[in-house]
Amino acid sequence: MNDEFKNAFIKTKAAGSIASGALDEVCNIIKPGISTNEIDNLCYQFINDHGAYSAPLYYRGYPKSCCTSPNHTVCHGIPSDKILRDGDIVNVDVTAFKDGWHGDTSRMFFVGEVSVKAMKLVKSTYDAMMKAIKILKDGIYLGDIGSTIQDHVENDGFSVVRDFCGHGIGKSFHLNPNILHYGKAGTGMKVTEGMIFTIEPMINLGKFETKTLNDGWTAVTKDKTLSAQFEHTIGIKKDGYEIFTLSDKGLNFPPYKI
Repeated sequence: MNDEFKNAFIKTKAAGSIASGALDEVCNIIKPGISTNEIDNLCYQFINDHGAYSAPLYYRGYPKSCCTSPNHTVCHGIPSDKILRDGDIVNVDVTAFKDGWHGDTSRMFFVGEVSVKAMKLVKSTYDAMMKAIKILKDGIYLGDIGSTIQDHVENDGFSVVRDFCGHGIGKSFHLNPNILHYGKAGTGMKVTEGMIFTIEPMINLGKFETKTLNDGWTAVTKDKTLSAQFEHTIGIKKDGYEIFTLSDKGLNFPPYKI
């Protein structure tokens, strides 16, 4: 790996570690009765305290420092005074901008005791993401990523959202290529050493169709069924990959043991 790639990996990992650290802190406060604004405030403060900037804040006019997407919200939910209740599931999506580089990650959280179907959806989403990550190396195709995710979740009886995707990331928040979470193996561009991108499947309990609310950001399932998402930022090596956004505390999948 050349020096340019090495530097990009080091910088991205530094940003990614701060982003994942913010989600580790969310594990300490998530419970019935808190508002999504409280989550946003915590993420803003943690990222700021670690010498980084919350990249979503004011990005294309977005008003908050993270995205909080409960229940049938697919992604880009705007933190508010909304109170989380027992049985909710919620995705928290954070991106830290540090020394000119971005680290982007999201995690699902259980609020109190959640239903068996919610647990199964969240587990299938996480497992699909990790299965796709584990095939990463120089020379595979982008279609292999999408096919791996789609096959896994559809075998579990769930559906893959088509309207949103992963993306290249680095000095800019969103770069080419788009990383689709569905598709056909052996198709699309080849993955090459040095690439950095996110894998962030959004998986629905019901049908895959979504709609965006009047705020211009919040995407929800059309059929109002539950949705789940996980996200990691990953770098491609000649013979594998490096995940830049793993939890230093091992808090990668709920329920989180603090």
